[in-house]
Amino acid sequence: MILAGILAFQLDWRDLVQTLNNVSLAHLAIGLILVQTQIVLSAVRWQFTAGRLGQEIGYGKAIREYYVASFLNQTLPGGMAGDAARAYRMRDEGPGGWKIPAKAVLFERISGQIGFFLFAALGLPAWQGIAASQRPTYDMVALTMTAVAVLAVIFVGFQLAKRNRILAGSLPTGDLYAVFIRDRAWIVQLGLSLTVVLSYIVTFMVAADAVGADLPWFAGLTIIPLCLLAMLIPTGFGGWGTREAAAMALFPLLGGMAAHGLAASLLYGGLSLAGALPGLVLLVLSRSRHRSAA
Repeated sequence: MILAGILAFQLDWRDLVQTLNNVSLAHLAIGLILVQTQIVLSAVRWQFTAGRLGQEIGYGKAIREYYVASFLNQTLPGGMAGDAARAYRMRDEGPGGWKIPAKAVLFERISGQIGFFLFAALGLPAWQGIAASQRPTYDMVALTMTAVAVLAVIFVGFQLAKRNRILAGSLPTGDLYAVFIRDRAWIVQLGLSLTVVLSYIVTFMVAADAVGADLPWFAGLTIIPLCLLAMLIPTGFGGWGTREAAAMALFPLLGGMAAHGLAASLLYGGLSLAGALPGLVLLVLSRSRHRSAA
């Protein structure tokens, strides 16, 4: 967050505001539709994962709860509050209390991160499009970002497990087999996770195009995944700050401007938050029903 502030301080904020004001309604509509796709497919992945563990969740309920979790993840510190709330809210859905819901959320998050890193690995050949003069800069940035991302994933997994009192060593091997391997479950997990990651990247590409960033197609396989990986760093709210810092640092690698990176990242964050707003409505309605019942 501090790094993003330092970099942004050097930019002309009047140009930034003007750039965001010029974003077309078509770009906004496409972006919002993509965000709905992300949430729905992620909810389906969670529903599938929970079903593998013996917890049956209806599609409608899974989608509603994922909207709530997505909104909370973006508005509360750490980026994991929504996932914890998702597990807590599902504690009465089936036998076993909170343990199965906690495992389902943990495994679903792991599935998503596996898809993220596989997609990034598939994009490695596209780095050949980076000018040779930029390679040293790329090597330093990529190494740093990858190391931070790996540490962030480990931290997120550990904190989720710790928060739900499930230590990695106590997770039954049978659960992992059921969720990721049995009956070719890996095909469903991988297909859903890669599709969700692709929708993230396309949304960021739409945001970049909306602000006038002239990026080549392989930006979607190179710098944009790194910008999104920066969101895994468990600081701030919903990846704000770390994502913007990464975008400002990485856009110039492909001939873009730091200002465009900042504008695209801000627009991406705005689209993600706006797309998750139904979660706020659902949260308010559920609280109202709870109070009425009491």
